[in-house]
Amino acid sequence: MEKEGKKAGRWVLVLYPFQGHINPMLQLATILHSKGFSIIIVHPEFNSPNPSNHPEFTFRPIPDKLSESNVSLGDFANLVLTLNKHCLAPFQQCMNQILHEKDSTDHVAGIIYDTLSYFAQSVADDLRLPGISVRTSAAATMLVFAVFPNPDKEGYTSFPDSISENQTLEVDLQILQLQQLLASILRNPTDAMSKLRTEVIHATKSSSAIIVNTMDFLEEAVLSKIKEYFPSPIFPVGPFHKLAATRSSSLLKEETNCLSWLDKQALKSVLYVSFGSMATIDEQELIETAWGLANSELPFLWVIRPGLVRGSEWIELLPKDFLDRVGERGCIVKWAPQRKVLAHSAVGGFWSHCGWNSTLESISEGVPMLCRPFVGDQLLDSKYICHVWKVGLELENNNLERGKIEEAIKRLMLDVEGENVRKNAMNLKEKTELSLTEGGSSSNYLNDLVKHISSN
Repeated sequence: MEKEGKKAGRWVLVLYPFQGHINPMLQLATILHSKGFSIIIVHPEFNSPNPSNHPEFTFRPIPDKLSESNVSLGDFANLVLTLNKHCLAPFQQCMNQILHEKDSTDHVAGIIYDTLSYFAQSVADDLRLPGISVRTSAAATMLVFAVFPNPDKEGYTSFPDSISENQTLEVDLQILQLQQLLASILRNPTDAMSKLRTEVIHATKSSSAIIVNTMDFLEEAVLSKIKEYFPSPIFPVGPFHKLAATRSSSLLKEETNCLSWLDKQALKSVLYVSFGSMATIDEQELIETAWGLANSELPFLWVIRPGLVRGSEWIELLPKDFLDRVGERGCIVKWAPQRKVLAHSAVGGFWSHCGWNSTLESISEGVPMLCRPFVGDQLLDSKYICHVWKVGLELENNNLERGKIEEAIKRLMLDVEGENVRKNAMNLKEKTELSLTEGGSSSNYLNDLVKHISSN
């Protein structure tokens, strides 16, 4: 396999500069490098990864004209459009330099890019190189882009209130999972979103292959449906983090002291609480969350990221009597080594924002979830978690009151309902492990992917 990869030359991987996208792309790079491929990482200067964490790769930054002050997370579509506009010419120049390097004996075989960095496909087309699109979110998000702005025509706007046990998985995935995303798009259809959709669809249809960080058994029906819209071969080779023995790529410093605190806790007793690297809440929600955790009387590990409440440094907004009340029963950190936390035997539940990386990491360890999605595909992931896979419980936005939070925590951690979702979560963990073994679906798709890119 080593010789096969080297003969295929170098692959250029292009990042989209946010934590939830950087991590899986570097994991994919590690996977491909382990198969013998040489890797060049091209990344915008904004949120640059640390090259010292991955000495096996060559890193090339390109200017993007972004800064903390002009990045508006509330305007996702315009942010993506702006980034692609600013990065197109610098990436073209970067590729020309790479192609004309005299000290390299390996030819550039192609470009692999995060779907949201679609400018890379334009450059690949110009250079007559294969471009491969990587979906770092659920495969179902590809369907959202494909059917928007005509979901009526495609049959995606008649949604059932619930899915019964005897209905097919295809109904689950093709209808229920798109409900929240389509509803939010249709409420506020912007020109920017329409343009973004057009650009992403065009690039994806032009790609020579599509890699998705998912497992075939998780999204079997939706993957089948996607093939009706996108002609390129699709390789669901997830979860990337289980295939890649990689160092942390976190942009935030991880506090490992929480692991020794977990060592002192009882089996499956701890609720891990983290809303990811991007979400923000208001001060009132922080206070209600605090008292919900305190009143549950259960041990918890809570990630309060600086800026989780806009303008806050860390825990200064927490009520002082809250900290006195919970004492050693609670552990609060600025950022946690999440994969190690979820793999710890003391963790019995994960109160999550339902980002796709967090979802896959939780599934891989058999940890049931309490779902509090914020935006975009987190809404879709929550529907998957609670209504299709049944490995989590919903915490509705209008239930962010301490009594409702306490009730939801106890349902997940102590009640029969929670025990049922825990069994389902362990079942998915076992299926994930099987998919990664020789002859499993993810293992087979990875072998097929290696053959595909080795032929270029």
